[in-house]
Formats: sequence, C-alpha cells, structure tokens
Amino acid sequence: MATGTKKLKLFNGRDESWMHFNRRVLEEADDATNPLLERVKFLAITCSNLDEYVEIRQAGLMQRIEDGYRETGYDGLRPDESLDALTSEIHAFVDAQYACWNDRLLPEMRKQGIRLLEWSELDEDARAFALSYFQREVDPLLTPIAIDPAHPFPRVLNKALCLALLLRPKRRRSGPLVLGVVTVPRALPRFVRLPSTDGKFDYLLLQDIIAQNLPGMYRGYELLAYTAFRVTRNSNLYFEEEEARSLLESIRVELHNRRKGDAVRLEIETGAHPEIVERLRTNFELEEDQVFRGEGPVNLSRIMFLYGDIARPDLKFPPFAPRALTLSRKANNLLEDIRSRDILLHHPYDSYDTVVNFIQLGANDDAVVSMKQTLYRTSQDSPMFQAMTEAAATKEATLVVELMARFDEASNIRWARNMEDAGVQVFFGVVGLKTHCKLAMLVRRDEDGVTRRYCHLGTGNYNPVTARFYTDLSLLTCDPQITERVHMVFNYLTAHAEVDDYRPLLVAPLTMAESFLGLIRREQEHAQAGRPAHIIAKMNALLEPSVIEALYQASQAGVDIDLIIRGVCTLRAGVTGLSDRIRVRSIVGRFLEHSRIFHFANGGEAEIYIGSADGMPRNLFERCEVIFPIRDAAAKARIHDEILPSYMADTVKARLAQPDGTYVRASKVFKDAPVFSGQDFLMQLAEGKVSLDAIPKPTMSPKHTSPKQARPGRAKKRATRKAVAAD
Repeated sequence: MATGTKKLKLFNGRDESWMHFNRRVLEEADDATNPLLERVKFLAITCSNLDEYVEIRQAGLMQRIEDGYRETGYDGLRPDESLDALTSEIHAFVDAQYACWNDRLLPEMRKQGIRLLEWSELDEDARAFALSYFQREVDPLLTPIAIDPAHPFPRVLNKALCLALLLRPKRRRSGPLVLGVVTVPRALPRFVRLPSTDGKFDYLLLQDIIAQNLPGMYRGYELLAYTAFRVTRNSNLYFEEEEARSLLESIRVELHNRRKGDAVRLEIETGAHPEIVERLRTNFELEEDQVFRGEGPVNLSRIMFLYGDIARPDLKFPPFAPRALTLSRKANNLLEDIRSRDILLHHPYDSYDTVVNFIQLGANDDAVVSMKQTLYRTSQDSPMFQAMTEAAATKEATLVVELMARFDEASNIRWARNMEDAGVQVFFGVVGLKTHCKLAMLVRRDEDGVTRRYCHLGTGNYNPVTARFYTDLSLLTCDPQITERVHMVFNYLTAHAEVDDYRPLLVAPLTMAESFLGLIRREQEHAQAGRPAHIIAKMNALLEPSVIEALYQASQAGVDIDLIIRGVCTLRAGVTGLSDRIRVRSIVGRFLEHSRIFHFANGGEAEIYIGSADGMPRNLFERCEVIFPIRDAAAKARIHDEILPSYMADTVKARLAQPDGTYVRASKVFKDAPVFSGQDFLMQLAEGKVSLDAIPKPTMSPKHTSPKQARPGRAKKRATRKAVAAD
C-alpha cells in the first residue's frame, strides 16, 4: 500500500455488501416503472436469495462462533460481531419486503383484477369451491399431530410451511394446553385459484383453506389459536474427502443429513399467539432475534407462482426473441464456420440454440470420434444429456459432473447415474475442488484428413433454461493452442494430470491467481511508464484480498479501473489515497448479469479475457475454473465497442458504489446524462432496431473522469478495430 493508506479501512464487510445487493433487487420490486408481475417476481427473488443466505452464510457464522473462532475477518469484525450486524440487517430487510408486498404490490394487483382474498371475503360459491378442493386434493395429504408424551414434536423439514395450533383438550379443560402441528403439503400450490369472472384472478392461500378445516382434524380439542410458520435449517454440507468414486455416495448421504440441520431461523406471522411463538422458539432452540415476524404470507418466495399462473402479458416484460446465428456465406454447417473464425455469442441476446446445436452436431456426426463436457448445473430435460447419451453409442463420450453444485446435488446424482447406464464415462473432477469451468470439446476427423478439436468455452452453465434470462458469453473455436490446453484441462479433471503452463488459459487453482495478479501489475507498469492503462472487469462478486490490494496499488499508480460487479464487492471505491481511480457499478435488471469479462488496455495492445471465475477466494483456490483470451478481431471489437460500453453507459439499472459500500442510482449521480439502459439497448440491437451509434458516452464519476480513457469516439472506431485486429 502507498504511504498514508495503512490506517484506512481496506475492505467493506462481506455480509453488509450482500445485503446491499439484495436491497438492489428489492428496489426493482419497488420500482413502479417495471411491469407489475415482474415486480412480484423480483420480490420473490429477494426472498429465495435470503433463504439461501440464511441457511448457508448465517448458519456458517453461527457454526464458527460455536467452534470458538474469535479471529477478525478482512473487515475487522469477529464472527459474533458480523452475526449481530447481519441479524439486525435481515430484520430490517424482512420489514422492507413485507412493506413492498402490502403497501405497493397488493394494492396495484387489486387495481388489475388480481386479488389475494381472506376467507371472510369469499362469497358462498367460492367457499363451496374451497371446501371441495380441500376434501378432494388437500385432506388426503395431511397428517395432523397433537404433541403429547406419546407424540413428540415432529421433525419439521427445512423451509417447509406448517401451521401451529394452540389446543385445549375438551375432556381435560383444566389441564395443560397442547400444541398441534400440520405440515402444508409441498406438492400443492400455495395459492389456490378461485372461480372468477373473465379477466379476474382471485386466489386463496392454501394455508387458509387448511385453517378453516382444522376443527374437523382436532375433534377432541378446542382450537384457541393458530398461525403459519416456517423453519430454516443449516444447509452447509460436510463430508470426509474420500476418493472420487465414493464421492457420489457421500453427497447422497449428506443430502439425507441436510434435513437434520440445526434450526437457524423461525418465520412466523406477526399476529401469532405469544405462547405458540415461545413453544416453537424453545423447541427449535432459537434466540429471540432468530424469530422473524411477517405481516403477510410466510415464505414470500412462493409468490413466484403468481408470475407463472397469471396470463397477463401486459403486466410482464415484452417478449424478446434472441438473435439466431447466421453462418458465414461459405460455411455449410456450424463446424465449418468455426474452422474459418471464432464465434462469440452473447446470451440471451444471441440464441443459446447454437451451443445446443454444437453438442448435438457432435453426437450425430460420424466424423466426430470423441466428445467431452463439464457439467455444473443444467435443466431437468436438457437436450445436451440426450445428445451425450446418443454419442456414447458410437464414440468416446466423457462427462465431468460437479456433484457439489449446491442445491442441485440430487439432480446431478441422478443424471450421473443415467449417463453411466448409457455408456458415458462419468468423472467427478478433482477431490476437494468444485468443477466450475464451462468446457465442451469435440474431436473430429475432418474432410481434409486433419483431426481437429472444436471447443465451446463459456461463462455460464450448460442450461438452456437459465440461458434465457442470464447474461453469459460463449466462445466457439478450433484455435489449436486454445483447444490443446482445453484437452489438458480435461486430463487434469479426469486424471489429475497437471502441467506447468496452461497459457493462454488461466486455470484455477493452478495458474489463475498468479496470472491474474500479473495482468494487474502489468497494467500498473504501463501507467507508470505513461502508456495507456485501463482495467475493466465484469464479475458477479469481488472478495479476494490479494486481487483487491493489487487493484488498489494499480489505482495509486495511475491505472483507471472500472468494475461492473452485480453482487458482493468488499473493495472500497473512490477512497482518497487508496482507490481514487476505481469505480464500481452494479447492474440489476431484467436479466441476471452473469458474464465475466476482463479487459486490459495493455499499453495500447488491448487484451480481453472471459471465463467462469469471479474475484472470490473459492474461484481462485477452491474450484477448477478457466479464463480464456478472446483473440478473434471481430469478437474483441464486439466486447470493446458494444458489450462493455453498453454497461458503462447505463443510467437506468446501474448503481454506483460509494466508499462506505452503499450504492446510489446512476441516474441520481449523472442527472444530465442520457437515459440509457444497457440491457434494453442490447435487446434492440439484437432485433436490428438500433445501431452502435446509439450508445452514449460512458458515464464516469466527475471526480474520476479521464478523457484519455473514455471510449473511442465514432470517428476513431475504424482505427480501434484495426488496432485490435493487428493485436
């Protein structure tokens, strides 16, 4: 660090930064300029985000405290201090979620003919329908329990919605009160559609239907009170590192054990009877601050059902059809096209069908003799699995499956077994490391007699479903140097066969960290020598201290640094004497920003990398990741002139990080800047409605404006392209 900066706080808190991120998502639910049902969807996303965070991160902090950890983190806080601050922030966030639901979304939904009704609001026909639905669909799935010495408290599943009842035995009215528990069936939708006139959407909560029938389930008791509740349990996975072949069984066992995790949160209705709350809290061994009360339905993540169930296109984002790949004029198929050029795809603006077709083409082409692919997450009915199954009948087919993809372990186990049954060679990567890289390789004996490797390298999972709303990049190439190194990475995954040099690839945990820090230092040297020096990095998260400190040093040496980070970022931007030349922006919009891009000005000879890794310790040291260069001139120009400038110019969905870790909308900082949404522009560009000239000059903090580093003007575009091509 430069002189005078050692006393500065170097990092913002990880948990604090994550909560700021989820608040940015909640802002989209509050934003009246978004279509109504999209706002409902954003609110549901904040709830599912919070669920995962509580059962992983908050639970992890609690474990560290129980294990006696007292060391401070990079933000200077001990685990107990972090937990206290986090718990307080979550309580405030939950209040904000219910305020959004009750004060803004529900009234707007009513105006649009979408009603969530109470039992007292139902007319005679609606009540008859609800009672019939209960008898036909619900009652057969219920198991009412009254807790007494013969019936201990049931094992409540993680995040299962339940009803708790306070009961008085009719035969022993002077005896102690009894607690009853009914689990709401997960197999049924939480919102039951009621008969209504055309164009109207009336719903009743499933728990309310059950509640009206509770007296019939507990005929020996007087029902004094009831409430809905939900328990979140610790979902961290722990298992012994065994040989790779037994990893599948280890994960299967841990999936079973996950249900037995300790409770870390109790969600319950605000008006719950105090005795019910106290009995539940005591049973689950929770402190008072681990009880979260909500003024509305418990588990708001279930409102995502409404988004899919309500057929109102006018209340959703306009439909968007991604651009299909146009082959070169001389190419008869995709592989011929790849032989003539690298193909860069920007999803979802470019159709993911091209990637699917690449895998299917390999399976159906008799000249393809071998196929290899990594799998982290994918959809239940992925066409890629069908392709790999077909390939196994006629060629070598190898699949590297990541069993430990959190919350996808069960589906990945099932797919791994199905692939093995079909004859695919299935491997589980390197023990102790998650296989997070996105690689696929075809080996083909081409018509000219040459055996070539064709590769797909990407920033996102092989999932055609999420590819519709995740922004990611794909590279299709037969560059001999890149494809040879991809082959070496597969050897590392299947045989732990390491080599000293994977260049031009950056491979974690082997070479990536050192190489990435070297690229930052090189930019620093360019700045010190008076040459063009600028770093633009787009990631999901940035936490790794060594990377952050290297960026600080580069900033102090004169390097302009623009970071586009969707989620957690512990780097402190714009701090005098520490990070004066660093700007951090986060874009939260219609699509989930998932692509990772690393642009280095490199003294005027620009280098661009993309890949699977973020700036987190786990990506650099605990996972197998691959970052790779973009060498094709047209592909580099597209990132340089189209993709990055679109994000840098955004004033609609961009938020700018402040030194204290809070975020301010770009529109409030750049009040005179053009109204511009990067995602909207890229959709219009894919549809042929606009040109690159529609991108405004990128917005930069007035304090940090650097004309030399601004995006090239239109008159300089050709010169830029020529320079890129020469590189």
